[in-house]
Amino acid sequence: MGNEGGEWILYGVDRNDPRRIASPEALLDHVERVGFLPLFKNDVPGFSVEERTCAEDWWTGDAERDPWEWRELLARSGRVAYGKFFDKKAGFISLGWLPAFANFRRDGYDFDALWDDGKAHHRWKKLMDCFRDRPERLSFELKEAAGFGKGGEPNFEGNVTALQMRLYLVVRDFRRRENKRGEPYGWAIAVYAPPESVWGYEAVTGAYGEVPARSGERILRRLEELYPVPDRAAAERLIR
Repeated sequence: MGNEGGEWILYGVDRNDPRRIASPEALLDHVERVGFLPLFKNDVPGFSVEERTCAEDWWTGDAERDPWEWRELLARSGRVAYGKFFDKKAGFISLGWLPAFANFRRDGYDFDALWDDGKAHHRWKKLMDCFRDRPERLSFELKEAAGFGKGGEPNFEGNVTALQMRLYLVVRDFRRRENKRGEPYGWAIAVYAPPESVWGYEAVTGAYGEVPARSGERILRRLEELYPVPDRAAAERLIR
């Protein structure tokens, strides 16, 4: 997605283009096949959901053809990880590639070890502590429980994004708030969870025996195998 003359532009494909992804099931299959995929256009041509779907289908609210709706379905499926994984922007990682990303992005550290070595911000610790007795939390619940409400810690979104970039948190689902009668209302809200609570510790940390830089190189090579990479430095920034 780009901005041209002050107007936001989506760079999609024609409806009859054979490269087009036309359903959430097809998107899920594609992510599982390629391994990882950002939601929006970036510096690697073709490496996004946006560039494989029709621009006019976005934000229609039609779950059968709207890729913005599909992200909720895929996050909920448990078959891929969803979150802000690519240059602080949203995307998907298959379960097959999740261990490599976790090892690389975490530099081989579980969060508690990162904190013990003085490498984690105290705001990250406040957020991660909220999952000690709860496997998942709605965004507004997490904000309040971690002390980011009015007069509390600043920059809730930025800190949650930082934890997603390091694969300590993922978006597990999207749910609407409920009123006192248990009736849903308003927009769907992100549900955050540590990936270990969704898929188990071994499934997430399976690449910890590998040097983190080696995991990063495998990710980059996979990207280069599948897409033209005119600027390797830009590709490296995207997967860091």
